[in-house]
Amino acid sequence: MNFATTNVTYRQLLGNGLSYRVPRFQRDYSWTETEWDDLWQDMENLFEPDGEPAHYMGYLVLQSSNNRQFDLIDGQQRMTTLSLLVLAAMKHLQSLVDEGLDVENNTQRAEQLRASYIGYLDLATLVPQSKLQLNRHNDYLYQKYLVPLQSIPSRGLKASEHLLRKAFGWFHQKIASRCGSGEDSGSAAATFIDALVDKIVFTTITVTDQLNAFKVFETLNARGVRLSATDLLKNYLFSVVSASGDHEAELSAVEEHWEHVLGQLGSENFPEFLRIFWNSRNTLVRKADLFKTISRNVTTKEAAFKLLRDLEMSAAAFVALRDPYDSSWEPPERKALEDLQLFNVRQPLSMLLACYDCFFESDRSAYARVLRAVATISFRYNVICNLFPQDQERLYNAIARKVADGTYKTAQDVIAAMRPMYPDDSAFKVAFASKELTTTNTRNKKIARYILFAIEKQTSGQDMAADNAAYTLEHILPEHPTAEWSEAIEQPRQAALVYRLGNLILLEAAANRDLGNAAYPPKRKAYAKSKFQITKDLAERHEEWTSGTIHSRQERLAATATAIWRLNFPA
Repeated sequence: MNFATTNVTYRQLLGNGLSYRVPRFQRDYSWTETEWDDLWQDMENLFEPDGEPAHYMGYLVLQSSNNRQFDLIDGQQRMTTLSLLVLAAMKHLQSLVDEGLDVENNTQRAEQLRASYIGYLDLATLVPQSKLQLNRHNDYLYQKYLVPLQSIPSRGLKASEHLLRKAFGWFHQKIASRCGSGEDSGSAAATFIDALVDKIVFTTITVTDQLNAFKVFETLNARGVRLSATDLLKNYLFSVVSASGDHEAELSAVEEHWEHVLGQLGSENFPEFLRIFWNSRNTLVRKADLFKTISRNVTTKEAAFKLLRDLEMSAAAFVALRDPYDSSWEPPERKALEDLQLFNVRQPLSMLLACYDCFFESDRSAYARVLRAVATISFRYNVICNLFPQDQERLYNAIARKVADGTYKTAQDVIAAMRPMYPDDSAFKVAFASKELTTTNTRNKKIARYILFAIEKQTSGQDMAADNAAYTLEHILPEHPTAEWSEAIEQPRQAALVYRLGNLILLEAAANRDLGNAAYPPKRKAYAKSKFQITKDLAERHEEWTSGTIHSRQERLAATATAIWRLNFPA
């Protein structure tokens, strides 16, 4: 990967004739008082007697071909705010000059700050040659009013322009409050900024092209550093559309499509949605290769518009698939999606998105059958058998492509194609009979309850809510067994048995509280009074609780589970 990484101070960042541009279609300025105040508090703490020597501002992702002019791929909010902070200090110095306070020195201080951190201003025309250029929605206000320190109108501004105006005024008030309005105030303001620019530190990552920039985003995100890869893709699509010339109507249309997609998704979910969308109709692409693949396939204005329209149409379906409680779902569909959410299985999403496009409007019952089949396969394949999700993702992608191109026209076609992902009864029974769920993990506890409630329904016909707090998950051999349990199960073997499915039952919460870590005989009496049929059956069947009874009970549960989570494929 062709990129360079360097730690630099804000002084170094703006020195030596370097300049920075927010790409035209990057996100507008969006910081509010919450972020301004956080930054200001961090700045002031640097000057406390026991303050830190420097404040780390995070990563700047830059793109440049000459190492003098840089596009700000990520970091525009921070860089814009720091520029406003410097401009606010200059405004304070100008106010002191207007009041006749240390006029010559304060004029020189303001000019020095401008030359070092803002840029050159033609004194005759007041046209700025700025070190920072903002995006197409924000640069006019920045260059026309903020950089020359002109009075800013309060009417007719876009929302982001209002934020720029408010941020400038907010920092001006903070600097005026900190430095005062006396003879020494100008010196205090200039000293504050001069020290601050050496205490603010960034890590710059400089790349030479957009493909490398996206690779940097993916690498940093994988390491837990969240960057706005969404903005990078947006900028690419806008650049494709504007390559044949800036047609404002077309650019506005692109922005409307883009904002509508993000409005449905939220930018946090966009990268995941984009990959699932792409894989619902194209050959499987890994996350790290997604931007490269899209840029290779989307090279014309027409292709960019088609991608945006398709994204807009699929966004609502994706949001619904991630939310079982979306109002568009009917009860059987909701139940299948609740199961997938519980299982934390995402591999089928690309196929489900393709099937949504194909079946949801034309054959709703077909889509419900596909959802139910996916939930059953996920339970067998992912939850019980713990098979390889990478293999599964490739198979789902292959099915999605055949749904998208019309090869698979019915639910039966889709379900039959999923057969390679369906562990047969023999493999499923073997895996279930040895399954262990460590219920100290919240999701495992929910899955154990889900399984036992389903088996209870199969056994007794009672359909009770698995999330009802009146019912608890009981470990027959307790998680913290007393010494008398060693008579039934040797102490060294207890840890290997306590979380086995065969050792878990459902019990009323009140009864469970009374039992605690009791030995099996008193527990058995309580089980016999339970409203759960599988719990009463256990009490009737087993006079003692040993490792052997745990194994045998789990094998019986496996047989019942095989009948519950089953698909019947055509011969």
